Amino acid sequence: MRLGLKFLVLAVTGMMAAGCNTWATSEVKLNTTHTDTQQASLPDNTEISTKTADDIFLSIGDLTDRRYKTLGDIEVTVNKTTIFNADPTREMVNEKLKVEAAKLNADAVLLVRYGTVGVGLFSWGSLNGKGRAVSFLE
Repeated sequence: MRLGLKFLVLAVTGMMAAGCNTWATSEVKLNTTHTDTQQASLPDNTEISTKTADDIFLSIGDLTDRRYKTLGDIEVTVNKTTIFNADPTREMVNEKLKVEAAKLNADAVLLVRYGTVGVGLFSWGSLNGKGRAVSFLE
């Protein structure tokens, strides 16, 4: 009886420790079809502007009122580690899309699409999202 109680306490403690974890994956396919992107050398005193996830505009549709250049297609997946975590949300996917777009120094993620929440081999639930990272032309 005592061995069963010790096992139960150990199992519950392990589940509680693992219950706080989520993980995400991402894939970026860079746009290599355009030859108009050339690397220029900058003067030594020039600061390179980097964007943060908060700077990125996100839209499920396309923009027709601004010209832009496609930087690449982004695909992300947000997973939950245990059955005790809440299911991944679109907001979690949006944040991950913005983080990946910021790495490309994009201005926006357009044509955002979402998958459905499902149980996978290595997670208790996952939600994927796709979008196109773009840079606005002045």
